[in-house]
Amino acid sequence: MTLSDFDRELIAATQTGLPLVARPYEAVGAMLGVSGGEVRERLAQMLSQGVIRRIGAVPNHYRLGYVANGMTVWDVDDALVDELGERVGAVPGVSHCYRRPRERPLWPYNLFAMVHGRSRDEVEAQAEVIRQLLGPACTASDILYSSAILKKTGLRLTET
Repeated sequence: MTLSDFDRELIAATQTGLPLVARPYEAVGAMLGVSGGEVRERLAQMLSQGVIRRIGAVPNHYRLGYVANGMTVWDVDDALVDELGERVGAVPGVSHCYRRPRERPLWPYNLFAMVHGRSRDEVEAQAEVIRQLLGPACTASDILYSSAILKKTGLRLTET
């Protein structure tokens, strides 16, 4: 799909986030000389066409007091990992969950679930909930705690 000039302007205007105002689509529309409804409509079209993947809030969990962050890693029976991964991903407190290939013998884990807490005790309590959910399908696990805050950004369009 070829992006129109308006599409590029819209993506550039929103790629670092929507304005933190009561009517963000109208604010973007005012910057681009269109209505807020046109902004919402075009973003919806780009979502349905797969041009953009999502529109969502990305809170800074550190500023919210969630300073203990642990990537829980699990060695789960391959025949059950997809089904159980769906269930783990739905657990409150799990921000993302995904399957990855093992790298035996050094890395036996094939299911990853990121959890956040105000303390390591909270993270460990959440890991215990996951452990109970996985039951005997899980033979090993660990928690890898964050040691640094990394700035994450998605793809950014630039003018060429």
